[in-house]
Amino acid sequence: MSTAVHSELHDEVRALAQERNAVILAHNYQRPEVQDVADVVGDSLGLSREAAATDADTIVFCGVHFMAETAVILSPEKTVLLPDLDAGCSLADSITGEQLRAWKAEHPGALVVSYVNTTAEVKAESDYCCTSGNAKQVIEAIPSDREILFLPDVFLGLWLERETGRKLTIWMGECHVHAGIRPADIERWERDAPDADLLVHPECGCASQAMAFANERTQILSTEKMIDYARRSPKERFLVATETGILHRLEREAPGKRFEPVREDAICRYMKLTTLEKVRDALRDGRPEVTVEPELAARARLAIDRMVAIGA
Repeated sequence: MSTAVHSELHDEVRALAQERNAVILAHNYQRPEVQDVADVVGDSLGLSREAAATDADTIVFCGVHFMAETAVILSPEKTVLLPDLDAGCSLADSITGEQLRAWKAEHPGALVVSYVNTTAEVKAESDYCCTSGNAKQVIEAIPSDREILFLPDVFLGLWLERETGRKLTIWMGECHVHAGIRPADIERWERDAPDADLLVHPECGCASQAMAFANERTQILSTEKMIDYARRSPKERFLVATETGILHRLEREAPGKRFEPVREDAICRYMKLTTLEKVRDALRDGRPEVTVEPELAARARLAIDRMVAIGA
């Protein structure tokens, strides 16, 4: 698509958003042109807080389905649009509400901490939600004598065990993109880029390897904390182990620095389903709308409110 067409679509989207009193929220993994048209770009925690606080009548969520569900739960009086209903999440799909109920029955008295990358049904069965940005704080807020069932991401769970010193009972789920970033990719970074800092998302399949040789050049961070670290760091070169969509925001917010993906193919096909045309169509037509059954939403909100309240 030409720059002129992008610019025309951008202007059309912004005009429609103003006309509809809509706020456009975009995740850090979205296409660059979608990030550029958004009112707010951020991680799951930041966007959840924006959804809870907005005065807009309509929320256009440029992300994946569980994120739009979370916005519905936090702002039930708003219209929440997801530009492509096929934008799912392999990690959220790794556990169902029925599976969680069965798991809880095997561990009576345990508290359930669910990563935000889960369905509304799973959230409704949980005691706490968390994101990679505040997962450590959530675990540390729970009394040390309580068993914790952590789901669904195995790599984030293993990282949390190391960070908090707590033994967790972990569900064996994974993100297909992050699981594909392997220890060999980290070894190659050590060999080929000695002048760079390495920024690793804790969902990555390489996170345990990164922890094993953790030093001042290795940072295991949520996407939002990657942005903050890159802004403040005196370093000029960074290798990034997460979905490649984050590179656009890193380059925009830390200009003059060099950001390279550990894997060029770390691309989430679901995140990339959202296009400027689909954002325009959603605003113009008022659909596709995401809804959550009120009783389910009320139960899920308890866990989400605890997530939003605990610092990142």
